[in-house]
Amino acid sequence: MNFSEQLDNPRVAIVGSGAIGGYFGACMADAGMDVSFLMRSDLAHVRSRGMYIQREHAPSFSLRTVQCFASTAEIGPCDLVIIAVKTTDNHLLPHLLPPLLHEGTVLLTLQNGLGNVEFLQQHFGVGRVLGGLVFMGINRTEPGRIENYNPNGGSVTIGEPVGAAGLRVRKVCDLMRRANIIDRSSDDLQLAIWRKLVWNVPFNGLSIAARGVTTDIIVDSADLRNLALGLMREVQAGAKALGMMIPDAFIDNQMDYTRPLGAYRPSSLLDFAAGRPVEVESIWGEPLRRGKAAGASMPLLGMLYTLIKSLTGSRSSADI
Repeated sequence: MNFSEQLDNPRVAIVGSGAIGGYFGACMADAGMDVSFLMRSDLAHVRSRGMYIQREHAPSFSLRTVQCFASTAEIGPCDLVIIAVKTTDNHLLPHLLPPLLHEGTVLLTLQNGLGNVEFLQQHFGVGRVLGGLVFMGINRTEPGRIENYNPNGGSVTIGEPVGAAGLRVRKVCDLMRRANIIDRSSDDLQLAIWRKLVWNVPFNGLSIAARGVTTDIIVDSADLRNLALGLMREVQAGAKALGMMIPDAFIDNQMDYTRPLGAYRPSSLLDFAAGRPVEVESIWGEPLRRGKAAGASMPLLGMLYTLIKSLTGSRSSADI
């Protein structure tokens, strides 16, 4: 398959048009790219009123006309498919994605946690898939409105499932740059995923376990801060047991990175508060299983995983 030529001016589909998918798709559309959104709950609103993107680091903007659809069959084959559904909806992807695929379609997952790249490879082939990690503070605050709270805009890191970044990674990074999104390429995607877990595990988890606290409270509370640091060190230990090194300085910098976000509500907290499924397995369960299987001691993560499973219970999938 030739996955690179069509990425110069691709036809793009966004599967999962919530905060992340909506933000990336809107920025790409604003830059003049051909973007189609799969939408369910926001469909009627966006068709009639468009989308609004609020940013701290760059001018905010509106999209008056948005190519949004209720099914992937209506969208048809695309060159780049950006997958931003919650991992709790991964079971829907084998049915959703085939109408979007042609021989050279590239799948880019921007989902949280572990296991998503492998899931897509299993169902759609090893050669189609890229992984992306979003380091931003983005919330969908109401239908059609998405806010980026990061004063620097945040960034996305993109890599091949295994090995160094190649031509198609560079071309996708070029698309992000055209969309005014800071991009980075990774030569070790698995390490990049574990580095993101250093933030996601404590901040998404403690925001729920501590009864709905925002990230500024975790940073400023001595007890919660120390618990967050303990969880970060366990993620670091899990990565080390799997042969990946995360330096102590990276852990120390997480608090400095988080403080400017202010009273930010992580995505898992928003899902929990709204009664939607929470990405329990990909964010907490799978790192715990992989780390322990490699010999790492992760008691805090084990307790947090058990607590969040108990708090969330069984919830059915939400609309995409």
